[in-house]
Amino acid sequence: MYSPSEAGGLNNSKSWFTYDELLQATNGFSKQNLLGEGGFGCVYKGVLVDGREVAVKQLKIGGSQGEREFRAEVDIISRVHHRYLVSLVGYCISDHQRLLVYDYLPNDTLHFHLHTEGRPVMDWATRIKVAAGAARGLAYLHEDCHPRIIHRDIKSSNILLDDNFDARVADFGLAKLALELDSNTHVSTRVMGTFGYMAPEYAQSGKLTEKSDVYSFGVVLLELITGRKPVDPSQPLGDESLVEWARPRLTEALDNEDLDVLSDPRLEKNYVPGEMFRMIEAAAACVRHSGIKRPRMSQVTNLGTISNTILVRMMMQSDDHVE
Repeated sequence: MYSPSEAGGLNNSKSWFTYDELLQATNGFSKQNLLGEGGFGCVYKGVLVDGREVAVKQLKIGGSQGEREFRAEVDIISRVHHRYLVSLVGYCISDHQRLLVYDYLPNDTLHFHLHTEGRPVMDWATRIKVAAGAARGLAYLHEDCHPRIIHRDIKSSNILLDDNFDARVADFGLAKLALELDSNTHVSTRVMGTFGYMAPEYAQSGKLTEKSDVYSFGVVLLELITGRKPVDPSQPLGDESLVEWARPRLTEALDNEDLDVLSDPRLEKNYVPGEMFRMIEAAAACVRHSGIKRPRMSQVTNLGTISNTILVRMMMQSDDHVE
């Protein structure tokens, strides 16, 4: 898998591609190469001339974005490298086309593995591992990047998985880039975030902050805990929203240590109770109505809910020794 140098961003590697290069790499952006379509554009699998596999995102844009502004924003994204983030390989500017080239991850998304019918049930150890990686990646964006990056669209379909089921957070920086693309047309109708994941304060103020990302991550934790989708119209009336369905059950689980009111029945109780309890604690904290009362992502990774449980397993310590 190709990744640019840690220190130099795009400047130390092949950073730009011609449209013809990407056209060839994706077989003419063929339907057979289409990996998916999201709010920011279509993603195609590509193979570069040197054999590297990449994912090419063809951005939806409402107007022509100035090259200088686009390059500046892409340069910021390109300098972000972390074990749990998807690396940007390069970009293409061609007339009104704007394309981004990313590392290709072969194991699809968390959403695919959790919610696709007929898939093997994701076991508890893998769910913990995915939560740990995604939390660390998001914490890095919030607290260790300069300038800091608010993701604005955290969801299970933006958490990609490699062959080892290590998580990689994808599409960071795209929301801000999209806003700037729209601002050139003087009209922005783009809604940031995804229904079912959006923090309640977004509807009131229209502003997304790090704590909005934390809320969205809490929804992802609920998906991992329960196996349910963020919004599921097939559920009984009033239970379609995962967060609203979960709120009273979060309280019950934490007050009475009755974990089965929330745990994914497909797990058949094959989970570590202490780990499940702490992940429920983390989810409850992340989806609080008040953004101020939600933890920072660095606090989530340190709750013992996620990354510390992996460390404890590796050290073969008992669950009783975890703070």
